[in-house]
Amino acid sequence: MADTVAVTFNVRGPERAVIADALGDAAEAVFLADLDDAGRLRALRDASAILARDTGRDLRAGEAAQIRSARLIQFITAGIDFVPLSALPAGLPVASNGGAYAEQMAEHGLAMVLAAAKRLLIEHAALARGEFNQQIRNRSLAGKVCGILGFGGIGIASARLMRAMEMRIHAINRSGRSDEPVDWIGPVSALDSLLAAADVLVVSTPLSPATKGLIGARELGLMKPDAILLNLARGEIIQEAPLFAHLQTNPGFFACIDAWWVEPVRHGAFRVDHPFLSLPNVVGSPHNSATVPGMTEVALRRAVANIRRVLAGEAARYVLGVEDRMD
Repeated sequence: MADTVAVTFNVRGPERAVIADALGDAAEAVFLADLDDAGRLRALRDASAILARDTGRDLRAGEAAQIRSARLIQFITAGIDFVPLSALPAGLPVASNGGAYAEQMAEHGLAMVLAAAKRLLIEHAALARGEFNQQIRNRSLAGKVCGILGFGGIGIASARLMRAMEMRIHAINRSGRSDEPVDWIGPVSALDSLLAAADVLVVSTPLSPATKGLIGARELGLMKPDAILLNLARGEIIQEAPLFAHLQTNPGFFACIDAWWVEPVRHGAFRVDHPFLSLPNVVGSPHNSATVPGMTEVALRRAVANIRRVLAGEAARYVLGVEDRMD
């Protein structure tokens, strides 16, 4: 019997063509949206792999239990902390789409960091008031240290851009090793050293029980008073109240926030408990660092490539361990 991939979410024609092209002759895509109730159940039972967006919304009541033959459930998003993974069959390997949007997110992050270092928003507002602050110094990134917390796809893409700005790269990942060129790399236990060295800190680690609230008042206090903190990951990794207090106390410290604590996609609304956007040392964006033309095709191709690895008998990438799951 030929391998099939059950696609759980609604997919438009052009995106279906991308999936078919990426699968090639490795498997046939079966789209649940095209099937009646019985057909959906058969597709899930027979599928060699599942391609999903959010199984909590994609699947109907009782459908998750019908997944019996799949060797992998592959999500198209890099962050799946909001997905109810405990509802899926026990023992089913689950993979995020790590690095799916890495390059565009890294580019967006660099823009935010440069806006902070060059005081662009502050001086734009001053010009609007008629102030011409030509003698106030901004900052150069060259020769400074970019610390990267989470040296996966986004972290590596960020490092490449920051290295082009002549920054030195310090990084942390679970193993404390990487084939990517760095000036220093360590395990998570070396976080304090990373924080103390960083002129720019890029937060690009997934949200997990181990990283939730990882950076609080103590950790912020280890950082340089004029450091720039960039969060491209999840708001919950940084404790909200301590960050706000630190920004108030240290006006030279900047926070570039693309990932917020309460957001529409994950929570149904946007909310902050502290008025971050009233502070001059905050650069904010609406978690749109990955929102560029072509983003969906890139994400689909990378997700399908991981499925193809499994169908070929190879190990999947970005498989979540039990300790990584938030539900």
